[in-house]
Amino acid sequence: MSIVLAAATRGSALARWQTDHVASLLGAAATVDPVVIQTTADQRLDIPIWEMGGKGVFVKEVQAAVLDGRARLAVHSGKDLPAETHPDLVVAAVPPRADARDVLVGATLEGLAPGTCIATGSVRRRAQLAWLRPDLTFTGLRGNIATRLDKIPPGGAIVMAAAALDRLGLYAELDGTGIPYQVLDPVILLPQVAQGALAVECRADDDEAIALLRAIDHGPTHRAFDAERGFLRELGGDCDLPAGAYAPLRMDDTIELDALLASLDGHTVLRHREVGSDPDAVGRAAARVLLDQGGRSLLDR
Repeated sequence: MSIVLAAATRGSALARWQTDHVASLLGAAATVDPVVIQTTADQRLDIPIWEMGGKGVFVKEVQAAVLDGRARLAVHSGKDLPAETHPDLVVAAVPPRADARDVLVGATLEGLAPGTCIATGSVRRRAQLAWLRPDLTFTGLRGNIATRLDKIPPGGAIVMAAAALDRLGLYAELDGTGIPYQVLDPVILLPQVAQGALAVECRADDDEAIALLRAIDHGPTHRAFDAERGFLRELGGDCDLPAGAYAPLRMDDTIELDALLASLDGHTVLRHREVGSDPDAVGRAAARVLLDQGGRSLLDR
């Protein structure tokens, strides 16, 4: 008889897909019973994420369900996790990563006319695009994936995670409607920390759940995940500045981490590549280089 594991999850179609995916990876070893948490961040779509506290606003109430016993595990988008998580929780599994890149939907970068509008709720995306195309204008964007696709500005575009489009089968929908899109190489737009990765948390003292989740952990993805989060921790937790980090998947012990720190207006964009074997050390070293290159003055503004 398989073990029944209650899994805390947000209620969006993407969050439910992610939880179902973890259930499929566990297979016959466990039966996953979703516990849907309606988070405040999902309900308050009128407030920008950075005004609600930035990273962590989507996960704290989901984590609370594990801490108080309503669930034994929680499934998160890796990019939503704060740099420092609750001491009573552990990320027991990071399954194989999906596409970590961003996608411009509604136009290509070269096809955007001067002065056209990009809708995005991410200061990281906004800063990098402003650096590349200072002639563009920007507006905020909140809501679930389907809602966002309905908010493409006239003549402009929105920016979304490639993993979300792929997981929900929306590339075919875009192809069917003829809406143009462009998958942006990390050289152009560096992804958010842990974008495209899933993080499965449980209580640090739940040995049974940890053992089950370890079986679906993907070592190379987890190493990249740790390196990128090490970068964010060294910056000082969840800084409010545009920051990104991406470690491409490697099957050996080498970590190659590209990291970025920028001003909110995109006038300053600092990038650095760090190479090493210890994930956390690589991430922290990359952060220190960017801080020394001028990042500290950005943080002090």
